[in-house]
Order: sequence, then C-alpha cells, then structure tokens
Amino acid sequence: MIFYLNITSLKMMTMKHKPVLLDEVLTALNIKENGIYLDLTLGGGGHSFEILKQLNHSGFLFAFDQDLVAIKQANTKLKDFKNYKIFHTNFKFVTKYLNSENVSEVDGILLDLGMSSFQIDDSQRGFSYMQEGPLDMRMNTSNPLTVKAILNTYSLEQLTTIFKNYGQEPNSYKIAQQIIKNRPLSTTTDLVKITDLFPSKGHSAKRVFQALRIYLNDELTALKEVLPQAFSLLKQDGVLAVISFHSLEDKIVKEFFKEKVEERVIKGLPTLPEKMPMRYYRKKRIKPSATEIEKNPRASSAILRVALKN
Repeated sequence: MIFYLNITSLKMMTMKHKPVLLDEVLTALNIKENGIYLDLTLGGGGHSFEILKQLNHSGFLFAFDQDLVAIKQANTKLKDFKNYKIFHTNFKFVTKYLNSENVSEVDGILLDLGMSSFQIDDSQRGFSYMQEGPLDMRMNTSNPLTVKAILNTYSLEQLTTIFKNYGQEPNSYKIAQQIIKNRPLSTTTDLVKITDLFPSKGHSAKRVFQALRIYLNDELTALKEVLPQAFSLLKQDGVLAVISFHSLEDKIVKEFFKEKVEERVIKGLPTLPEKMPMRYYRKKRIKPSATEIEKNPRASSAILRVALKN
C-alpha cells in the first residue's frame, strides 16, 4: 500500500509533532559543535533539527528511519541544513551503513523509541485504536506482512502469545478466540469492538494494538541488536541517550546499561575494583516535567536513560 500525503496534511502533521524530553536530551548529549551524532529514530526530525542547530560546518548528523513518510517530513524540516544524511532502513543496520560512510566513531547517539504524532494521527496507517482505518501498522510500508494478515491467518496460540508477550494483556486468550470467531477483520474498528468485550484495568485495545505493532515491526529484537552496536560506535566519553515509552523497552535499556555500568558481585567473593565499559549520566530514569506533559500529554509515559562510554 502506498500512502499519499498532500501538502496541507503534511503541514498539519509537522505542526503537531513535538520532540519529547528535548531539553533533557540536548543537555545529556552535550553537543560538540564539530562532533558526529546519530539520530537512530528520525521521526519528524524534531530532535535532529535541534542537534543540527548546535553543529558547525565540521559537525555531521546521520539519521535513520524505516518510514518513508517520516523521512519526507524530516527532509522538509531540515532543508536549511547541509551537514546531515538520512538512511531509509531499520536502525539495527547502523554499523553497516556507517561503515559505508567510513565512520567508525561518533560523539553521541539518540534513540527515541516512541511513535511520531503524525504516524498516530494518520488513520490510514492503522496505528491508533481511537480512529477507524485499515489494519496496517507497518513502520516500513514495503514490509509484505500487515496486522490484517496476522489477525486473519495466525492461530489461536500465536495470537494469544503476541497479546500476552508484547502487550501484557490479561485477556489475551479470550480476545484471540473472538478474533478467530469474527474473521475476517478489515478495520481497526473491527478489532476495537472485540477488545471492548473484555473490559479490564487500563484499556485492552491499547495493549493489543501495542502488541501487534511491536510484533509486526520486530521492535524489541531490533532494540536488543542496536544497543551493543551503539556502544561500540561511541568514542570515549560519547553519550548514548534512549527514550522509551513502555516497560518492555525500558527493561531492555535498563538491563543493558546495568550490565555495562555496574560491577558484578559474586556472593562469597571479594569485590575487586573493575573498570566498567560505561558510566551513568544519571542513574535514575529521567521523566518529562509536569509542564511538558501539560503541553504534550503523549509525553507522559516517556522515560529517558543516559550513559557515557568510559
């Protein structure tokens, strides 16, 4: 499926997009004006724009995104800058693409794992349970698999596992049963009607949509693959900043940093001084301020974790 955006809708989406935890990210990255930086989740280009503003002609930004709509929007936002390059690919291939540019070290890396507002607000993408649209949810629209195909062809066991593992949905089995009984499903509304049959704490539709999106786009696997690459690419004192929006992502980031930062203690043996690969910028997670949440309610679940390479 090809998505067409007219200029009016693109302008509206640009106006709505607000980069999350912007001040906190820029402070943590401590931008060097001649440094090399990676924005591995370009989105609408909000964070990239602010990073580029702090770079001189010797500095450079490499950005990655698998969504062509996002790249089109970001290029519009970044049109006045010359010192950046965007790769249309999943960030898990970052090392491969930087090797093609003869780049082996960078000063800072940002991963903003949240979805852009324009992705959520575009009903034709199928990401939102709040409006009717096709059951798509592909970040990369060249992916042949869609959520519609998953819902209409996967087994009861497969669907239950997706909802349970990626959405932590307590009614996973019952929802999967109803999906199979009501096949074929065609729209997001079809799916919401089924989730509404099983009210529980929170919102089942939100959890089920999250689970399908994460599974379809293989988001957790990609995150696990990119973090070691990001660490390897950092220069000494280079900064890795990661914004996550749900507990599954945050757990992966937290455990990765913990392994790199905290000394391993074996019960019964003395703890020897050890030079750890990284150090915390701030050990506790960083949350948006009340002011930011008031201006941008979608920022409320954001968590920023930052570490530096030793």
